Amino acid sequence: FGSATKLSGFFLGADKKYWAKIRLGEATDTGDAEGTVLTSRPVGLTAAEVDMALDRFRGPILQTPPMYSAIKVNGQPLYKLAREGKEIERQPRAVTVHELELTAFEGRDLELNIDCSSGFYVRGLAHDLGERLGVGGHVVALRRVGVGTLKVSEAVTLQALLQMSDVAQRRAVLIPPDRSLAHLPTVDLSVEAAFYLCRGQPVRANGLPESGLVRLYARDVGFLGIGNVTDDMQVAPRRLIVDTVKSA
Repeated sequence: FGSATKLSGFFLGADKKYWAKIRLGEATDTGDAEGTVLTSRPVGLTAAEVDMALDRFRGPILQTPPMYSAIKVNGQPLYKLAREGKEIERQPRAVTVHELELTAFEGRDLELNIDCSSGFYVRGLAHDLGERLGVGGHVVALRRVGVGTLKVSEAVTLQALLQMSDVAQRRAVLIPPDRSLAHLPTVDLSVEAAFYLCRGQPVRANGLPESGLVRLYARDVGFLGIGNVTDDMQVAPRRLIVDTVKSA
């Protein structure tokens, strides 16, 4: 809400958590149930065999993005090229699967809890797992249940929020905006540095990482927003939710 919406695009780089149902025995061109079935094979596997195959996809791995993805090649999204019947060579990307838990397996359907880095494709996992097992596979259901430290179990519908007449009750369910950015390093600024930063000027600060985005805080002010570490080891404003800070 309010100025916190300025930060919505920055927490997409955080780790993701998914619940997924994958159907073995059928491979589709899109990697999900909306696509055309390309191959159909019988499935005679045990849960132990499936879980053993999943070991290949746990930890740091290289994953080739599916053709039906928003990744651009020469300015064209891959999914548009795929719809034209074109197959483009894709380079594998380094991703990390922190957790890959098999929670159910019945017949040809398996359910997974997945905790992964940004850039991981569950449809890619379904395809690659199916190939590894020799039967094919695709995603039939997928739900994102977490981004970074945010959990869908903590979500409140807009209707429920509007029905809360007590302001304190509303504030209790609203999550502080900086919590969504827990994957970014923290940098504390002096009040004087924060004053100049809010005027658009890069400032010096202790404890800066070598590069990248950081969360910015100032004494007696709190969370300022997001900064970017410059080549000369200063921090410049990238997206602030505080307009002004009084000079010390």
